[in-house]
Order: sequence, then C-alpha cells, then structure tokens
Amino acid sequence: MDAAPLNSFVLFVVCAAVFFYILYGVVRAATRDGIIAARRELERTNAAENGSGR
Repeated sequence: MDAAPLNSFVLFVVCAAVFFYILYGVVRAATRDGIIAARRELERTNAAENGSGR
C-alpha cells in the first residue's frame, strides 16, 4: 500500500493551516491598527470642535 496520497493530503492540510494562521494574524493586526487610527481621529475631531489645544 502506497502512502503518497495520504502524505500529499496531510501536506495540503498543514500548508492550509499555516496560511490561514498567517492570514488571521494579518487581519487581526490590520483591525487593531484601524481601531487605533479611528480613535485618534475621533479625539482630534473632538478636540477641534471643543476648541481645546490638545
């Protein structure tokens, strides 16, 4: 019995898992950076509307 089909399937699953783990990290970092940028923009907008010089 040849194990080549099983080996290729396992390799495919491992590569897919690594790809999605990296993709998860990229999306999580981009979301975090977007939230931080939105909060900074909101603070800057509120400061300009209130006339404070923060």
